[in-house]
Amino acid sequence: MKPSDRYLKVVEWSPEDGCYVGTSPGLMFGGVHGHDEAVVYKDLCAVVEECLRLHAEDGDPLPPPTAGKHYSGKFVVRIGTDLHKRLAIEAAREGKSLNEYCVGRLRLEASGASPAGRRARTARGGRSGMKAAVK
Repeated sequence: MKPSDRYLKVVEWSPEDGCYVGTSPGLMFGGVHGHDEAVVYKDLCAVVEECLRLHAEDGDPLPPPTAGKHYSGKFVVRIGTDLHKRLAIEAAREGKSLNEYCVGRLRLEASGASPAGRRARTARGGRSGMKAAVK
């Protein structure tokens, strides 16, 4: 296994950019783009290797690996008392538990289906996730 295999590599189609965009979340900012998905992935792999080489040359510690990471499905979010109250009221109005209501809202935001989700995607560079190849 190469050191670069420890880092997630994502290639997504970006309708806003009109091309594929390749990134390695948690390892580097920016990415590579182009019109051929396979070429973008190959270029991304080379950029990740170069990034790791530069970290080693500079004596910088590597960020934690991102590939193969296990997610428990639970995380704690501190939201403040006013927002907590508002969400609890909205959940009660819909006859849902607070957890069920918040999971639904998060899914909607993450899918980009809500206006706020679409704005967030545009603000971070238009990565839509319509087509993704993940290693």
